[in-house]
Amino acid sequence: MLNLRKRYICRANLSKTRNIMEEKDPIHIEGTDDTPNIRLDSRHNTFEISGTSNRADIGSFSNLILGWLDHYASNPNPSTQFTFRLDYFNSASSKMLLDILSRLENMYQAGNDVVVKWCYKAENQDMRTAGDEYAEMVEVPFENICIN
Repeated sequence: MLNLRKRYICRANLSKTRNIMEEKDPIHIEGTDDTPNIRLDSRHNTFEISGTSNRADIGSFSNLILGWLDHYASNPNPSTQFTFRLDYFNSASSKMLLDILSRLENMYQAGNDVVVKWCYKAENQDMRTAGDEYAEMVEVPFENICIN
């Protein structure tokens, strides 16, 4: 029952895509068993994706995030620090993450101050390796940070 409630909350937030993109309102989505926590808030300079991303149908979720980032990139903050704190992600999510990083790379190449912080737990070497691989794929300042 609780899991269904969380999914309902996430779907309710996804239905607000148009208003979020028009107003650059923050996105705050609580994670579920297969959806990560999302915090995109330009007013408080908070940009973070954390938890587990294991959805097979990531399309609408991805479109929400990428649409928001596209809008944000048109007038970004003086400095953007985007933090990833993922425990696990599937191949569908991998594409979404690369799309996010590509948008951050575009912002950086346009002369904006952008830093990616890829945080992983010491025991999760898969996430460390993923961070290393993403860092090689994009040209944006990238920090791999081991957390306990």
